[in-house]
Amino acid sequence: MILSLVPIPFSRETAPLAVSFIFHGIMNKDKNRKKNGADMTIDFEKIYPFWNKMNAEEKDLFSRGTRYREFSAGDLIHQPDIKCEGMIYMLSGILRIYMLSDDGREITLFRQGTGEHCVLSASCVIDAISFELFIEAESDATMYITDAPVLRKISESNPYLNIFCQELALENFSEIMWTLQQVLFFSVDRRLAGYLLKESDMTDSDVINATHEQIATSIGSAREVVSRMLKRFSDDGYIKLSRGSVEILDRDSLEDIA
Repeated sequence: MILSLVPIPFSRETAPLAVSFIFHGIMNKDKNRKKNGADMTIDFEKIYPFWNKMNAEEKDLFSRGTRYREFSAGDLIHQPDIKCEGMIYMLSGILRIYMLSDDGREITLFRQGTGEHCVLSASCVIDAISFELFIEAESDATMYITDAPVLRKISESNPYLNIFCQELALENFSEIMWTLQQVLFFSVDRRLAGYLLKESDMTDSDVINATHEQIATSIGSAREVVSRMLKRFSDDGYIKLSRGSVEILDRDSLEDIA
């Protein structure tokens, strides 16, 4: 919309009109900015457990170094040898954390959703993270990201932030070890049944929207193997296959397999 601005002579009579025009212009601009998510108020105390353990200077530095970000499904948020993003707090959506082999094969390590923190994108801050990880938005996602240099500076003098990051990294490592255990020691049918149940619980739906290729990537198997196993599950009446989706029909049987 194009507005034509006509100069208004400023006087005692026109002053209220000018003030009203400016006020409403600012309010409308502020509403649009908040609607677009660019000026959101962050409840630091609620989101970050260590917030009350920081002094005023650290709080100011942390708040100025934390920004709101939006990503579309498929966007790559973190990859090795590129910018070290920092600590992520998920507002909405799902992140997929995965590894990539030299020949291009992917294995999904774990996922994170709304209300969860992730520090694996802050490998430049946490020395224990020495392996290469990729993080992508599996769905449209919104989040807060605290810059890595800010985390490093505060954690050097504040043990509470340092402990929080280390404990969070340990939780993430536990997820990774669980996934590797599944791939190394569990049969494909157990991994597939477990994947379907976990995805169903995460989305609160019996319909899992994923291709055979995506499922294979998630459980660390080949697409052909997954397709055969899905067909077997379908023939047994455990699931219903559709293009790009799987519907769970017999949850109890899948739980027995998993």
